[in-house]
Amino acid sequence: MAALLIGSAAFAQEEKPSHFKLYGFIRNYMVVDSREVKAGTEDLYFYMPVGKNVVNGTDLNDGFNWRFVSLTTRMGLDVSGYKWGSMGVSGKVEADFYCLNGSVATLRLRQAFMKLAWDESPVTLTIGQAWHPMAADMPHMNNLETGAPFNPFNRSPQLTADVSLGGGLSLTASLLYLNHYLPVGPEGKVKNYFKYGLPELYLGVAYKNGKVVAKAGVDMVNIKPIGYVGYNKENGVLNETKLVRGYTMDSKVAKANGLLTTLSPFLFLQYTDGKFQLRAKTILAQAGEHMNLLSGYGVAALDDVNYKYSYTPMQDWASFVSFSYGKKFQVMGMLGYMKQLGTTADLAGDLWINTAADTKIQQALRATPTVAWNLGKFTVSLEYNLTAAEFGTGARNARGMFTGTPEWVLNHRFICMTKFNF
Repeated sequence: MAALLIGSAAFAQEEKPSHFKLYGFIRNYMVVDSREVKAGTEDLYFYMPVGKNVVNGTDLNDGFNWRFVSLTTRMGLDVSGYKWGSMGVSGKVEADFYCLNGSVATLRLRQAFMKLAWDESPVTLTIGQAWHPMAADMPHMNNLETGAPFNPFNRSPQLTADVSLGGGLSLTASLLYLNHYLPVGPEGKVKNYFKYGLPELYLGVAYKNGKVVAKAGVDMVNIKPIGYVGYNKENGVLNETKLVRGYTMDSKVAKANGLLTTLSPFLFLQYTDGKFQLRAKTILAQAGEHMNLLSGYGVAALDDVNYKYSYTPMQDWASFVSFSYGKKFQVMGMLGYMKQLGTTADLAGDLWINTAADTKIQQALRATPTVAWNLGKFTVSLEYNLTAAEFGTGARNARGMFTGTPEWVLNHRFICMTKFNF
């Protein structure tokens, strides 16, 4: 009995219980646009305006439209305080009603991760679905897309190690799996390109000291757009004279060789002084569509004899500057700019661009002046979103850029948001 009591006491010293905190908010958006837009989630997650469709002198895509929905309401649970010996474990589970089943919003998982830390150790591990390290620092705004496609937007299952080096310096290394936000390719947006490639890798450094936060990093992705060659059925009959490249053919002939490898560096800077905060970020993305950037890639070489294929990424430069001032009465805004720079090598085949927006968009500008009233846990905000997009015309050249005279389109978006935090 004494031994049992001693063992129980030792166990109690080794293990400390968890603490739970429920949080969330009820959020409503009322949105008005001056023309048709490419957007998700009942048109709340705004990418870009739709180009002109002129018939008999009238642009059929120009005109007032609106929506009023509450499906971005969110719930979450923070877990903290658990400890086993020298190891502390915390975690988060977060869900919202983002997904639609017809016209009914259904619950979906946003984040689900645990953090492991050890006494006297500079290393913290994050395991699970969390924000991509390049997407975590967002511009100041209250709209749903929070800066995309001028800012990376991605949550992924990951294993991330943060290492404190002292003096405000830290290193971050991540191994990520593409899940909810997928690359484009010959079969649309599917996981096969990544499933048969290599893990996404991120390496970055951060400096935090007083009013300043600075970060730099690079993201590397390896995908396999063409996995097999074979034949498909036509009218129920296998056509063995027409070679098909991809993953979904009916009859496989051979495995394909060749990966698309991309490197996307970024820089981030934040300055805070009292109620004022300034943020700026820039990224040179290669095939960054998995981060909701308007990018892609294409085929650089085809070898159907040896089943070897090579690819070339579309380079996309995306940047923003944003600010926020105030607490109870808050003024904020973002200026964003993105531009496609062409592929890194000449194209020899298909080019696949992020289908979240019109694939003819070559560059775009966005400005989002916003005012918000924060009354305790209740917030109401008004935002004006001006987006100008340049649409290419004519044929694409060898680097995927349009050769005709470009056409600019403007969209005026007005957003009223109410939110009650709990």
